[in-house]
Amino acid sequence: MSQPTTDPCPSAASVLFNLPDYDVTDVNRDDDGHRHVVISTPAKEAPCPDCGVFSTRVHQRTRQQLKDVAFDGHVSVEWVKKRWRCAEPLCGKATFTEYTEQVPPRARLTRRLREAITHAVSGEVRAVARVAAQFCVSWPTVQRMIRDATARLEEARGDRPRLVTHLGIDEHRFRSVRWYKNDGGGWQRIEPWMTTLVDLDTGGVIDVVDGRDSAAVAQWLAAQPKWWRRRVKVVAIDPSAPFRAAVRYWLPKAKVSVDHFHLVKLANDMVTAVRRRVSWDRYDRRGRKEDPAWAHRLLLLRGYDTLSQRGRDKLEHILLIDDPTDEIGAAWGVKEQLRIVLACTTLAAAREAKKRFDTYIGLADLPEATRLQKTINAWWPEIKIFITTRVTNARTEAANVTIKNIKRTGRGYRSTINYRSRIMLYNATRSAA
Repeated sequence: MSQPTTDPCPSAASVLFNLPDYDVTDVNRDDDGHRHVVISTPAKEAPCPDCGVFSTRVHQRTRQQLKDVAFDGHVSVEWVKKRWRCAEPLCGKATFTEYTEQVPPRARLTRRLREAITHAVSGEVRAVARVAAQFCVSWPTVQRMIRDATARLEEARGDRPRLVTHLGIDEHRFRSVRWYKNDGGGWQRIEPWMTTLVDLDTGGVIDVVDGRDSAAVAQWLAAQPKWWRRRVKVVAIDPSAPFRAAVRYWLPKAKVSVDHFHLVKLANDMVTAVRRRVSWDRYDRRGRKEDPAWAHRLLLLRGYDTLSQRGRDKLEHILLIDDPTDEIGAAWGVKEQLRIVLACTTLAAAREAKKRFDTYIGLADLPEATRLQKTINAWWPEIKIFITTRVTNARTEAANVTIKNIKRTGRGYRSTINYRSRIMLYNATRSAA
């Protein structure tokens, strides 16, 4: 908006309107109070796009409606556009229309309006419909600009992606569950998922791919250059066997670290399952408000080291009066021992803590705890990588939170292309800032 016009002696209206390469020839207001601005270019000649010969003959003048940025409210803009006649008799192009940097051929929006829309939709989490309403354009127009801006970013990146040494992989639900009829006439449940890949050093989203299985991750990794794959040192994932299989095949030199947050969540789920089973066995019903274990169920999931003395006394009182079989207390002890294992910073300490964890499992003799032990044993190599590297999926989870906010603000998306473009453009803008 601060660029000077090309006319060496512009009018006051041209200076105020400040659209480069254009002069304001007329300004009026209709009966409804809407302002109408008429503009034209001061060009006296123009080169033919085919032969390059300059022509000074104007074949005709047409009027074209343009969309431009608001100026103290919406303003309608009309461009008196010249059509030139080519001065070269041998040229096959008889006439041609003029264009400028602000309004390229076949454009209906000024460049500064396109830049304002792109900045508005990429700089913050806003609904595309709200941005379209602000600039008096349609939703497809704004979404097309998002896709174009994302394509330019990927083209600028070219065939040399950014070096990543710590990679995070996590999935999130792209849209709500859908039911479809299969070939046999039955109903089939489809859960649309997408996988987020994040640079754990910066927290930037590298890409978002369709699906959450091994094939989706493997296809994306296979598309990356070999030098890029060789430089990935650690990959942080949830306890997902498909992700682990794809990483091990395509990134054989990378170490796989399992995120400890999800392992603790599995232990908390184990405690909850035992508490519910004990309630059914004792009362033949679900837990109720008058049951201390149910009323303080969240206290059972807290880490013991994070509790105050009052909280610890309350926890001991609950286990004393509402755990006649000591199964809830045993499950809670297994959960706490797993937290101790994950808090270790050396492999020697982790091995000792793991032995105590296995001892707790044997003493508890709970089917829920045994299942948890099988999961921990299956992921023990990845747990040791986490203990030595402390690489987690925290930044991947943070990126997924932002992605979910974008989805909620837009009231959901149906097209994976539009969804991905919105995410990548917002992430690129935030990273640049």
